[in-house]
Order: sequence, then C-alpha cells, then structure tokens
Amino acid sequence: MLKHHLFAFALLLPLAAGAQNQPKPAPKAEAKPAAAKPAEAPAEAAKPAHPQVVLHTSMGDITLELYQDKAPKSVENFLQYTKDGFYNGTVFHRVINGFMIQGGGFTKDLTQKLTRPAIQNEANNGLSNLKGTVAMARTTDPHSATAQFFINVVDNKRLDYVSDQSGMTYGYAVFGKVVGGMDVVDKIKAVETSAQGPLPGDVPKVAITIDKAEILPQ
Repeated sequence: MLKHHLFAFALLLPLAAGAQNQPKPAPKAEAKPAAAKPAEAPAEAAKPAHPQVVLHTSMGDITLELYQDKAPKSVENFLQYTKDGFYNGTVFHRVINGFMIQGGGFTKDLTQKLTRPAIQNEANNGLSNLKGTVAMARTTDPHSATAQFFINVVDNKRLDYVSDQSGMTYGYAVFGKVVGGMDVVDKIKAVETSAQGPLPGDVPKVAITIDKAEILPQ
C-alpha cells in the first residue's frame, strides 16, 4: 500500500514540475494613444467664374467682372487691350452724372490712341445697360467699337439692343459689370467737367487717369 502511494506521489512530481516550467503569458502591451490627425488645410477661396480686371485709377480701384459667355468678342477684345497695356495712362474723358462715365481712348493730354480694327456688336446678348454694367462705346455705326468703354451710373435701358423693320440692329453691348469700387465710380460721376481740347464738353476739369488696368489671376 505504501508503495502504491509512493508511486502516485512520484507521478505527481513531474506534473508539478511541468506546471512550474510552463511559460508565463507575455504581459499585455499598453494601449498607445491614437495618433492625432493632421490639421486639415484651410479651404481655398472660391475662384471667380469669370475674368476680372482691376482699373487702378487716380480716384481708386474699380473691379470689373467680364461675361465671356455672353459677349465673347467684346471680352476677348477688352482683355487683349488690357494685356497690351493699352489702357495704362488713359483717362475717363467723358463724364455725365445721371448717365455714364466713358474712358479707354484718350491720353491725359486728350490725344486719341490708335486702336485695332473694330469688333462686331454683341448688344443682342440679353444683357441690359443697368447701373454698374460696363459696355462698349461706339460711333453711330453699330459695329464700330474698338477700345473705349463706359460704365452706366444709372439704368440706361434705352441703350439696349433693338431691331427695326429693315433688319438693322442697334444697341450698346454690355460685356461685364462693376463688382468692386462702385463708390469710386460714384465719385468720378460727380466731378466738375468742361470742354477741353478737341472734345466739346463733359471732360473732367482734373484728369481722372487709369494708371493701370490689370487682369486678376483665376
């Protein structure tokens, strides 16, 4: 009987030893805090859908937005004159309060600048000569517009496109509007004017120059 117990005890020893020799479970890795997400870059400012030109004048800046979808020839023409530096140093030579301010053709000494050939009238584009819009100036010939333009200081719907029974078209082509600096336009329209040089009237007594016309990046 004693032998039986000793044998059983002997069998338990290797089991106990085996239990002591079992590898201990590896310690659990400590949870690392989640890495902070990088800060998102600020959203870019919305780019203008249409070309914009700033007229840096002696009375302040005027920003024009141009509608190439409505008046492609007029806008292309205006942008090309701007790129060429044509408007730099020109003046607003015709200012009529209650009507419009006109520029882009004469230098400060009222010498008229040479231009490229005239463009087709685009007055039938659905745009109206409302306050703050910019349109191509021309002679009595509907298709005589070159570089000169005017900014309406009131609603001038009488300048809009019409067609008579003979099929001739008339009107002054709107190709953009003032989107900044309308207060400058309002200051210009109120200046004193007189006849000067070759022009019979409406010339500002103190020259209002377009120091530079600049196309804004898109």
